[in-house]
Amino acid sequence: MNINPNNIELIISAVQEAQYPETNLSEVALSGRSNVGKSTFINSMIGRKNMARTSQQPGKTQTLNFFNIDEQLIFVDVPGYGYAKVSKAQREKFGKMIEEYLTQRENLRLVIQLVDLRHNPTEDDVLMYNYLKHFDIPTLVICTKEDKIAKGKVQKHLKNIKDKLELEPEDSIISYSSIKNNKQQQIWDLISTYL
Repeated sequence: MNINPNNIELIISAVQEAQYPETNLSEVALSGRSNVGKSTFINSMIGRKNMARTSQQPGKTQTLNFFNIDEQLIFVDVPGYGYAKVSKAQREKFGKMIEEYLTQRENLRLVIQLVDLRHNPTEDDVLMYNYLKHFDIPTLVICTKEDKIAKGKVQKHLKNIKDKLELEPEDSIISYSSIKNNKQQQIWDLISTYL
């Protein structure tokens, strides 16, 4: 499948199953910590500046945002996890909403889990990866902020994240920089193997 994102549309921001769009398109969910650069990654992949709202304030995404990518697939932006300033009740609400989507959505083909390449995966990153594996959800780990690491050290950081997450052999891991924008095709090719 040759994905060339020209027509992008936010279909709906949903908080429950009744609001999910009725399409026969495959869905790819994007998950990650609140400040890992999820919106920036989405915008960079689709070649738009402000389609997914980036914010200086982590924890801004509070709904499941469904983006139709050229009638070929749907990106689902999931609320970020691990943001301390969100109340416990709010976190539980997010958790329930995300769990309902991840475990019950038949259109879901892949979760892209974003992890910051510069640091060890957080406890939340590990929990999220283990959760996805518990439900046998195919996962692609993308390590953001590659441009902030010396070129010679990228492989070392990737190996570290792979080891800490105990990445399953069937899952792929790739480093990415939204500033360099040089691996989009590689990522689209990887995504299309799951659709």
